[in-house]
Amino acid sequence: MSKTMKFATDMEKSVLMNNFEKRKWIQVSPDEDWNFYWAGVQATRNIFNVESGYRLQDDQLICHFPNHYELTRKDLMVKNIKRYRKDLEKEGSPLAEKDETGKYIHLDFIPVTFLLPADYNLFVEEFRKNPSSTWIMKPTGKARGIGIFLINRLSQLKKWSRDSKTSSFQAPAAKDNYVIGRYIDNPLLIGGKKFDLRIYILVTSYRPLKCYVYKLGFCRFCTVKYSANVNELDNMFVHLTNVSIQKFGEEYNSQHGGKWTVENLRLFLEGTRGKEVTDKLFDEINWCTVHSLKAVAGVMANDRHCFECYGYDYLVDDNLKAWLVEVNASPSLTSTTQNDRIMKYNLISDTIDIVMPNGDVPDMRWNKVPPRDVYGNYELLYDEELAQSDVLDREARSRLGMTGIGGQKFKSRSTTWK
Repeated sequence: MSKTMKFATDMEKSVLMNNFEKRKWIQVSPDEDWNFYWAGVQATRNIFNVESGYRLQDDQLICHFPNHYELTRKDLMVKNIKRYRKDLEKEGSPLAEKDETGKYIHLDFIPVTFLLPADYNLFVEEFRKNPSSTWIMKPTGKARGIGIFLINRLSQLKKWSRDSKTSSFQAPAAKDNYVIGRYIDNPLLIGGKKFDLRIYILVTSYRPLKCYVYKLGFCRFCTVKYSANVNELDNMFVHLTNVSIQKFGEEYNSQHGGKWTVENLRLFLEGTRGKEVTDKLFDEINWCTVHSLKAVAGVMANDRHCFECYGYDYLVDDNLKAWLVEVNASPSLTSTTQNDRIMKYNLISDTIDIVMPNGDVPDMRWNKVPPRDVYGNYELLYDEELAQSDVLDREARSRLGMTGIGGQKFKSRSTTWK
């Protein structure tokens, strides 16, 4: 007879609790013996803290990697992607190819970004090349749009800095670090409004890399029509898509929550721009996702007791180019609409089925290759072991015209990279 599954959680969200109850799991406190822990990032940090002396057993599974922040903190994500591109360049990889202006051809998926205060002088130099540009300033450790603002003059930054009398930069609070990135001021608009995409990515292992993409992502729309007018820089209802901000707008519709499904976006784009460019956009998003994960794979503590479901945020510009905005370690499980609740319930259910395919007490000695029939709404995005075993028949596929950049297979609807 199988042993009873015990779960702990820091979040009593209905989409989580209903999943655990449906499976007849028993809830215990995080201090007791648990098999499955849907933890907050702080609890994860405490568990993996060297001083805590906590050692996970073979029958325990937790929903974050110990140093997930290498991907999910805005400054570290940028730093790791920049380092990854430089490493590929040193290796002479075709992936790191640049155009005549010095821009990466294939790996240009984050806007020009600097860390403040460390890169202040570099930022000033870049700003002066194009003094009419707009930049977006974000605190590195905050989420939900908190503390974000836009600037288009250096004086705005100096005025905001604690050290405005000198040429250096100091954040208002000594411990605050910020990223400042070139603002994408030509976003693709639908109905005149800016939107971004939330794509869910499940990672079950970093070395070798195994990741899945959820088919049921969504778009978040602003409530106010977009304007690049400098007088609108302070109007966050125009510029930030976060529901935590938009729900306070006068135009917010609580029925649909200002959201579209990714499938609806795909249909809209196929109808207005054509299927080929739409497929290319979604291929590009998958491409960017895999390379952002590869960028952190070497520094991530690849603990076998861990998996992680990330919320990737992408912005699409009017040339149908995708830009990675940020990656969330704890994407919101709060539901704004009934459809939202159903989608998030299914997201958790499908995630559990992949990380624990037999439904029994977890066993960390398994090879983390679940049977295909448990994928639910997930698709395998990339499996490094499959990719390596596939090198031998790459030449044959090349003759059939099925290779992408760097000889990697990449098909739009079947997003298995080999």
